[in-house]
Amino acid sequence: MLIDFFFTLKDARIPVTIKEFLTLLEAMQRQVSTASMDDFYYLSRLTLVKDEAHYDKFDRAFAQYFKGINAAFEGNSAIPLDWLVKRMQRELNEEQKALLEKFGYDKLMDRLAELLKEQKERHEGGSKWIGTGGTSPFGNGGTNPEGVRIGGKGGNRTAVKVWEARAYKDYDGEREIGTRNIKVALRRLRKFARQGAEEELALDATIRATANNAGYLDIKMQPERKNNIKVLMLFDVGGTMDDHIERTEELFSAAKTEFKNMEFFYFHNCVYDYMWKNNRRRNSERFPTWDILRKYPPDTKLIFVGDATMSPYEVLQPGGSVEYNNEEAGSAWLTRFTGAFPKFAWLNPEPEGVWQYRQSISIIQQLMNHRMFPLTMDGLERAMRTLSK
Repeated sequence: MLIDFFFTLKDARIPVTIKEFLTLLEAMQRQVSTASMDDFYYLSRLTLVKDEAHYDKFDRAFAQYFKGINAAFEGNSAIPLDWLVKRMQRELNEEQKALLEKFGYDKLMDRLAELLKEQKERHEGGSKWIGTGGTSPFGNGGTNPEGVRIGGKGGNRTAVKVWEARAYKDYDGEREIGTRNIKVALRRLRKFARQGAEEELALDATIRATANNAGYLDIKMQPERKNNIKVLMLFDVGGTMDDHIERTEELFSAAKTEFKNMEFFYFHNCVYDYMWKNNRRRNSERFPTWDILRKYPPDTKLIFVGDATMSPYEVLQPGGSVEYNNEEAGSAWLTRFTGAFPKFAWLNPEPEGVWQYRQSISIIQQLMNHRMFPLTMDGLERAMRTLSK
């Protein structure tokens, strides 16, 4: 029954073997899980996928084969789903948009709390209540210079808070298309040294010793030549970074190849008090940022990767994160990172020409001592030169 499923995974370039497939069949025969589709998904992923880097490819292959598996919607029960479905959208000109009022962060949060108590029905196209398609700062599908997006999809990139359970995907570390030139640029950071036991043939020394020994073979060994550069990469994921997945995956893949002593973590928009390594388990497997700051030595090369596109509140204000009420501002954490690791740089996939129009980019540039570089070949080379000094 599942042979075609096995070949679908193979076609998706997931290194699944017959032994793992037989393990899945045995688990089903022994009724390790229930007969639900969700349980089968987790059981098959557990038995067939041995590397978390393949989870994304597995999800696509699973959905392709079973045609229609749906992720559970985890909405907030206090707001009926029908209130958040966009049915119309008002078109505003630039003058009308300029007249829209900004509440300010604290006032915005207080007003939302009031509306959650007062509102009893759906609203659409208005300027006050939680709804869709209007100019209210609460809801989705409308226009407002600062708001709380509830449900729906982002578009204007002006939300200072997002109320939803969001799922991010890990960057694929095996992506090879377009990574060759990136690898060449990253090699500027490499610093080789002979380390470890003498297990490698020293060819030049062997030739000289043999010649000096009247032609009798005299083999010389040497320690292996290793790149001793240590790199810590922090990746922004989700939200506006979805527009840059392809280039970020290329960078991630190239960096994993070039830097053997590389660690990475994910964050969303700005660094706060915790980060994570697996986006599917980001709510259960968190790494305190203080631990990361203390774990790695000061000579580690620190590289941020993100578009730095967000509300300024997310950088400057405690509680400014779009996902939760962070106790300290993102700027405080960025300052700690630049203080702990003197060699640092920020790679931005957004075109350099638009940076001047994004207030958050300007703020982070200042916090990074203007060590922000575009994610282009020229930008990569400049960043590597900065890190090598």
